[in-house]
Amino acid sequence: MFKALRIFILLTILIIVAASTYLSQLRATDWDAPLWVSIYPINGDDSPEAERYIKHLKKDNFRDIEIFMAEEAEYYKVPIKNPIIINIENKLTEQPPSPPASRSIINIMLWSLKLRYWVFTHGSGSGPAPDVQIYVVYYAPTNNKILAHSLGLEKGHIGVVHAYAGQRYTRKNNIVIAHEFLHTLGAVDKYDIATNYPLFPLGFANPGSQPRYPQKQAEIMAGRIPVSKNEAIFPGNLYRVVIGKQTAKEINWLPE
Repeated sequence: MFKALRIFILLTILIIVAASTYLSQLRATDWDAPLWVSIYPINGDDSPEAERYIKHLKKDNFRDIEIFMAEEAEYYKVPIKNPIIINIENKLTEQPPSPPASRSIINIMLWSLKLRYWVFTHGSGSGPAPDVQIYVVYYAPTNNKILAHSLGLEKGHIGVVHAYAGQRYTRKNNIVIAHEFLHTLGAVDKYDIATNYPLFPLGFANPGSQPRYPQKQAEIMAGRIPVSKNEAIFPGNLYRVVIGKQTAKEINWLPE
């Protein structure tokens, strides 16, 4: 009897969590009101450079992302003037849990639960309750040559971005933040994971252009501009990036 009751309670909790996640996703992509996006800066290497950069962060540092989303929404005739509003929270001193080295389903599920619990205990802030939480871990460029892979989780609307601290990197950081933000809304990657080269045609900003190369812009979920059949470059800012039609469908800007 006790075992049956325990199973019933666990199933009830799972159903509640699943229903809450589903309703949250519907709310995030119905676009009848702006989404509140909270950004939490973290000093990833305890460097003075990252500390100084974080200390001087302002909302204007992320303005490119708000403009990008507004212009792309207007292009797709989404009936909302400002799709997102970004709020900067106070610096956190603890980093989110890292993804497991072994990417088995069980390990990924356990890590996802651990991350969501970490966010639950580190997600309070001064502004309105956020719809999406992005944790940006900054590193001094001189100390770190290659950054860990950034990620965005649709379940929980959580993003973890690894970025370089420095004004010269701000606009490139914003591309990564926008990419992971769109992951939290259901957008999927459109590049070859082995080569980082954009997939044709979904990963091309203008797949119908003649000649095909060089492309002038990047598709946000592909992340790079294909300039030849074998070369793609990272754009310098979000003004050289677009949301492609398939991505627009995935975030409910176009009908399937």
